[in-house]
Amino acid sequence: MRIIILALEGLFDTGLTATLDVFSTANSLSAAMMGGATRFDVSIMGMRRRVRSGQGLIIPATPLNRDERPDWVIVPALKAVTPDTLLPALARGDVRQAVDQIARWQAGGARIAAACVGTFVIAEAGVLNGSPATSTWSLAPLFRQRYPQVDLDETRMLVPSETGVTAGSAMGHLDLALWLVRQASPELATLVSRYLLADIRSSQAAYIIPNHLAQADPLVLRFERWSREHLSEGFSLQEAASALATSTRSLQRRCQAVLGKSPLAYFQDLRVERARSLIQGSGLSLETIAAEVGYADGATLRTLLRERLGRGVRDLRADLR
Repeated sequence: MRIIILALEGLFDTGLTATLDVFSTANSLSAAMMGGATRFDVSIMGMRRRVRSGQGLIIPATPLNRDERPDWVIVPALKAVTPDTLLPALARGDVRQAVDQIARWQAGGARIAAACVGTFVIAEAGVLNGSPATSTWSLAPLFRQRYPQVDLDETRMLVPSETGVTAGSAMGHLDLALWLVRQASPELATLVSRYLLADIRSSQAAYIIPNHLAQADPLVLRFERWSREHLSEGFSLQEAASALATSTRSLQRRCQAVLGKSPLAYFQDLRVERARSLIQGSGLSLETIAAEVGYADGATLRTLLRERLGRGVRDLRADLR
């Protein structure tokens, strides 16, 4: 498999090194234990011969070859964690050149992969339009605003599509690289996972901080604050809208545009977050916690936690041991 890693100035160091480490480990294990049956031919290309990482390290890069025909192109994240730092980075000349080249590679048959903020770069190229995708959950509101033609689900860690594959926040680069190894050889991917003490995760929902997302919009932030004061009560969209001096339609529209979900779904997210905090930080029984967050019994809450977080009460409490 021929893979190009497209290195941009100011990239997230771990995104690049984790990806390289997975493929080099895969090549070593394939040669030592599987007769070299699977081989990943990986090279780093850049707009310049020397790329400076986000931590200031100098990375040698092969100059961009527009005639190259890779099987996959991987775009590591830029080291940008807020809209104020990301948007100027996306407007840089070298990034715009990379965006054009990504579109050319995709048109030529290459599949495109990115994790975390790298998904913004490939979205700029238009290759995700009409496709499902994931991204870093912390910038999901900006992603939805900037790329409305992409079907974003930031709760997922990995989203394959006809275009390629996208992965979630930061350490999602590791999941992305392991997924690519699995496409070539499930047996080899299992070996690499065991050697690196890592495996592909299905969800990043357990890491999402609802309050962080709400701050992207004044109305949604006010709804978040109202919701926290009413978690123990039954949810009423009409009551919420009236308390916020807005219409139910406006509240639904803003939540969908910013959060990608209904007001009720976000209200349930806040219930789950509060319940998780109480499970891990108090000695209260599950029945008491359920009542605190507006559920009739512990069984209902237990089911919701499993659905939203992919983990049970025992798992959550075990985190503290």
